[in-house]
Amino acid sequence: MKKRVMSILLIATMVFGLVACGAKEKGDKDVKTEASTEKATGEKELKIQLGASPETLDPALNVVITGGNILLQSFECLLVVDKNGELQPGQAEKWEVSDDGLTWTFYLRDGLKWSDGSELTAKDFEYSWKRMCNPEVAAPYGQTVLGMVKGFDEATAGNVDALGVTAKDDKTLVVELNQICTYFGSLASFISLCPVQKETIEKNGDKWATEAETLVSNGPYYFTEIVPDSHITMSKNPNYWNADAVKLDKLTFALLDDPNTAFAAYEAGEIEMVKSIPTEEVGNLQERDDFYREPLIGTYFVNLNVSRAPFDNEKVRQALSLAVDRKYVANTLFEGTYTPASSMIGPGWKDADGKDFKENANGGKPYIDVEDHKGNLEKAKALLAEAGYPNGEGFPEIGYATTASGYNKVLAEYLQQAWAELGINLRLDIIESPSLMAAVDEGNYDTSRNGWVGDYPDPSNMLEIFYSTNGNNQGRYVNSNYDAAIAVARATTDLNKRSEALHNAEDILMNEAACIPVAYFNDFWLQTDKVKDVWHSACGFWHFENADIAE
Repeated sequence: MKKRVMSILLIATMVFGLVACGAKEKGDKDVKTEASTEKATGEKELKIQLGASPETLDPALNVVITGGNILLQSFECLLVVDKNGELQPGQAEKWEVSDDGLTWTFYLRDGLKWSDGSELTAKDFEYSWKRMCNPEVAAPYGQTVLGMVKGFDEATAGNVDALGVTAKDDKTLVVELNQICTYFGSLASFISLCPVQKETIEKNGDKWATEAETLVSNGPYYFTEIVPDSHITMSKNPNYWNADAVKLDKLTFALLDDPNTAFAAYEAGEIEMVKSIPTEEVGNLQERDDFYREPLIGTYFVNLNVSRAPFDNEKVRQALSLAVDRKYVANTLFEGTYTPASSMIGPGWKDADGKDFKENANGGKPYIDVEDHKGNLEKAKALLAEAGYPNGEGFPEIGYATTASGYNKVLAEYLQQAWAELGINLRLDIIESPSLMAAVDEGNYDTSRNGWVGDYPDPSNMLEIFYSTNGNNQGRYVNSNYDAAIAVARATTDLNKRSEALHNAEDILMNEAACIPVAYFNDFWLQTDKVKDVWHSACGFWHFENADIAE
């Protein structure tokens, strides 16, 4: 064991060092040299690993949790969420909602500044929110976070100034909704709606979010070094309104995609926190004091590209779903780090009555009986025969696109076996994360791994991604009844009717097997006892704004 870890450590050190050294002519610093000078200067630097290089650092374009975690440290929205899940003032010191629930007014703090020292005003929020609707930007979250704002459709058609977001003055932002949205405060805390600086975007174009010098931000930390596939370093932002509460001088994200390399770096003391852990190590690590496991509001699921045959056949999709032994996957293959999924919406999502949405779903019964895999498999074989493929006869070879990280490859190999019991030949396409994202976004796949972690605990956040025109509808699912249910949920002011509509939407989604929910997410990671005052949310975000590190 120790020899294997040491050999990986040598590789990790070489890779990390070579990347940093190779970039020195561009002004980058060697991470190890910087770490050694840290002790001499007395600076506090926390080094963590939460994933590989994000595809983008543009808040309007990011859709992955790794990117969100990085952006959360460097940008701040009008409102923020505390460790109890409650909304608190962020860039806005207070906010008001009109009696009819259709007008939200945010009052910004005095003296807000960007990380470059320039003034930040309500006009920056107006620009940023309208940019989210700009069809040239094509923000995936646009409809999710602003679809309820007056003028959204006209804005996304090209007239961004039609959006009902107005800077009344430098400190006041007024937002007019076309329908009541009880969770709009949560949206105002979501990182896609943080402000971005108009000047730097217009000056640098699409490249503005690729260089530390041009990635001007407004949060607790600001970007000082970006080396793709190596690291991102942030420094304490002296222009942040609450800078006195920020204890760290530097926060460095090690952009390590390989779990073995990341784990070795942690074991060697090169980083203080690691999220990517080799699956073969998880079983033993769960007994250690530095192993953490916390639930998420999210689901690991399999995309089915319903725009392609044979996935346009409902019975084929149902058969593929029922052939998956979710209990075996979660408890054995995933070593108990996930929970078997019997529905799309798992624990933690809140219903109108305050209960878990899952408790009220499908008349209180699970959509899929995870305890009866034998019975499910028999149903799957019968459905496939009804679809015209008895024992898989005539069924084409299909592909499954995924990455090798975490349990992704483990699940892929299991699906190969599970669907073989139906007589289906599954080809595994193991690719790098950026390539997977591109393929799925463009629809160049048959089936693929996917997952969704809630941005806020309202179930619409997950159900909205299957709306036909949603930018995150990667399965290309289109169902007029589903869209109608989502439309009712968006428009009604009656919370019980809204709940009924959302449950109706999940009924349709599950009955048609638009995707295959496999397991409910839990986050697990290793963290040294030197790390203090960091907290983790059920949305999968780590908060380092008050973090400290003991010497």
